[in-house]
Amino acid sequence: MKLRISHVTTYRYSDPVRDSVNEIRLTPVTNKHQSCYQHSISVEPNAPLLAYEDAFGNKVHAFTVNAAHRSLTVRTHSIVTTKEPGGAAGRAEAEADAAWSWLGGDEALDRFAEYLLPTGYTEQTAGIRSYTDGHPPDERGVGSWLERLCGRIRDEFIYDPLATTVQTKASDLLQTRRGVCQDFAHLMIACCRCQGVPARYVSGYHFVGDLSGGNADFEQASHAWVEAYVPGAGWRGYDPTNASLVGERYVKLGHGLDYRDIVPFKGVYLGSGVQTLEVHVDVSPAEE
Repeated sequence: MKLRISHVTTYRYSDPVRDSVNEIRLTPVTNKHQSCYQHSISVEPNAPLLAYEDAFGNKVHAFTVNAAHRSLTVRTHSIVTTKEPGGAAGRAEAEADAAWSWLGGDEALDRFAEYLLPTGYTEQTAGIRSYTDGHPPDERGVGSWLERLCGRIRDEFIYDPLATTVQTKASDLLQTRRGVCQDFAHLMIACCRCQGVPARYVSGYHFVGDLSGGNADFEQASHAWVEAYVPGAGWRGYDPTNASLVGERYVKLGHGLDYRDIVPFKGVYLGSGVQTLEVHVDVSPAEE
């Protein structure tokens, strides 16, 4: 699938601000599942961009606007080709007993220690441990366990964009039973790590525009899902928000331990007053 992506972020300030220092992580990755062969970034007010890779290999662009300004806009445009998982990702996973035994050993801990430890968003509270214990492994293997966990979260929690904030933790979701993709991903990650399965938070886009029933007012949005490590098969994607396999309709921007590592746009500035944020995302098929 060939997709065109437009992502526009605008901050407006009631009073002028200055010395705005920012980082953006809005560049689609190129890997065995997708190729980003056209990408552009523009900043208003104009500012030079510094590009580098973070500790997870995500592409980061940093910039500073020193002059006083009352708005800041970043526009990114990308063309990405995607494909269904195959090749290495399609390898058969290890047998259940061997896979769970390997995950419980020193080799897995040494290799994936950072993806097994709790974080601020994925604390292994008593509630998280109890929820995980209610979903025990069985003879069907790690991949099957992950698929069932993903489906359970999707079925038991309600998608509600007004129920949580970007500060909501996985343990909070157990109380509200409502949230968004970020919350569902954090809960699944917390459960995975509690069970000894390496898991990481993924930021990107999910193309569903052609499934909106022709609704002209339908608006795309950024998305979050999970990648978990399945012995013998490698990293696999799981979406606890949507009843769909992570495949050609997904465009990955990057991954980290949780949301904090892969915030699309973050920064600081000097100034006071009210700040408002507008984000517009459009994902559509690109003409061949």
